[in-house]
Amino acid sequence: MSLISLKKALKEQKLTYGANVTIKNIKRGVVKEVFLASNTPKKIKDDLKYYSKIADITVSELKQNGEELAIICKKNFLVSVVSY
Repeated sequence: MSLISLKKALKEQKLTYGANVTIKNIKRGVVKEVFLASNTPKKIKDDLKYYSKIADITVSELKQNGEELAIICKKNFLVSVVSY
């Protein structure tokens, strides 16, 4: 289900890539949902889950790794965190 949400967001929303930018945007209150690749480092996952829980934001852990997520998002770099 979360992959479907990501594909829908790709068409409709402006996405943000990267853990640091996503955490800053969570603190500012502009993030609605966060998508994590399967190979995202544990510390980054823990940090994002912590801030998302405080802000009551959905975190979706995808089965795809960073390489596959980059292909889905049509980026030429590895993607481990995507948010909108």
